[in-house]
Amino acid sequence: MITTLTTIPQRCARLLAGIVAGLLVLTILIAPARAEDNRWGFGSDLGLTTGTVDGTVFTLGFNLDYYVDRNFSFGPMLQISPTGNLFQFAFAGVGKYHVRLSNGFNLVPFTGIGLIHADLDRGTGAARIDRNDTSWYIPIGLSLEYQVIHNIAISSTLIVNLHDINLAPSLPEKNRNSVALMFGFRWGP
Repeated sequence: MITTLTTIPQRCARLLAGIVAGLLVLTILIAPARAEDNRWGFGSDLGLTTGTVDGTVFTLGFNLDYYVDRNFSFGPMLQISPTGNLFQFAFAGVGKYHVRLSNGFNLVPFTGIGLIHADLDRGTGAARIDRNDTSWYIPIGLSLEYQVIHNIAISSTLIVNLHDINLAPSLPEKNRNSVALMFGFRWGP
């Protein structure tokens, strides 16, 4: 049983590395496409997530969007919290609806489903906590974007993350949700 628990983070790390490599390859391959043929978009964010098993943590976010039309896109979303006592990453398939306002602002509500993994390593000696858990993950969020030019926007995103992280017996309480506030850039068609 112990061997199985120690290989789960290693498998998740390999999966994460594969996903990031795949996103980079897709970004490189789609960059030279003509503007009228380009249906791909990319986003990157940084911010804070509160309500995790380790309190408030720094978070990086990445997303890749395929635009079915000008107002609807879908694709993978990744959130990584790599600092402090908590290493947490969440991966989900997300659908977005882009409400384009006439003044250069866009409202983008989104939701999706995926997996989240949390690995908490805190303290030393007998009081040490070294636990991890993987759970289902449902992000529900809203982005406010401002178009700097026709295909680049700055954004602010608020995400409510629903999940069921359980690090018992080290931590008796379950972590059922967290909230992320992130700021970043969007590149799109």
